[in-house]
Amino acid sequence: MPTQTAADRRAEARAQYDAFLAQCPSRQLLDRISNKWVALILAALGSDGPAPGNDCPGGPRAMRYSQLAQRLAGVSQKMLTQTLRSMERDGLLTRTVTPTVPVTVTYELTDLGLSLHGVMASIKTWAEAHMDEVHASRDRYDTAHQ
Repeated sequence: MPTQTAADRRAEARAQYDAFLAQCPSRQLLDRISNKWVALILAALGSDGPAPGNDCPGGPRAMRYSQLAQRLAGVSQKMLTQTLRSMERDGLLTRTVTPTVPVTVTYELTDLGLSLHGVMASIKTWAEAHMDEVHASRDRYDTAHQ
């Protein structure tokens, strides 16, 4: 039996990814990126130009925690913190701590996060454009099933 290199093993595993299988790791990733807070953080950090009042170091897409919390109406501190940590762990964003008084912490999408932002931005745009149709469909359904 020939010895497999690490690259060969990764290629073999990649060929076996199938999100329809219960134990596939891509299913966990799909679960993560389909979370509404992930989608909204991607939208906030991936939007063109600096955020209002953004004087963050690290570029126009860098935002402070408080700016994200303000932008994402309804997110709890706990949920925002958990979501940012999970996105950092998955390599979707970076967290930069600047030693100032007080300490400045900023978040910015990585190249991987930016590639996902494009996909999620399309879904967000679709949802906003078709919300009236969805509301009408819900009303018809609810009327027919009362």
